[in-house]
Amino acid sequence: MVQLDKEQVREKYETLDSIGFIEWVTDGYLAAVGGALTEENMEMLSAEQHAVLCYRYVLDEVMEGGFIQLIMNGYAPYVLEGPFPMVVKKEWGMKDFSKLLYEVKKEYHKHQEELSKDMDEDEFMAMYEQLEELNELGDDFLDEHQEEVSPAVAKMILENLEKFV
Repeated sequence: MVQLDKEQVREKYETLDSIGFIEWVTDGYLAAVGGALTEENMEMLSAEQHAVLCYRYVLDEVMEGGFIQLIMNGYAPYVLEGPFPMVVKKEWGMKDFSKLLYEVKKEYHKHQEELSKDMDEDEFMAMYEQLEELNELGDDFLDEHQEEVSPAVAKMILENLEKFV
């Protein structure tokens, strides 16, 4: 498990908004593993830290370009195929957000072949029209979940420092 300075974590929780705090914590995880996850360093993070990092990737990618971008940038296996959706439901108690993730996973599986093709910028942009359901799920995250989930995740980290930092 990657260790961060608990006093610094408490200080950052007080000075940053929830998204900034989650970014700061996960930047610490990534710095400790050498900048990016690999097969060799995955075991350096605890299951709880992996879950927070998955949420960070959801935030970064969906806020920038929706779940289509998350998938196209290669994060689907880590975020959707791993235990993250179940952790969100069972350990974080966020059933509605978990349901959204399972819907995204279903759409990902349905369109996996077309989403895995190499494509240029125009073809990528066309995916937003072709995969309307997946695009709308990104909007649902931003409109209905992010504002509640981010503060809850930040608070969960602070209240469970032994698990997350």
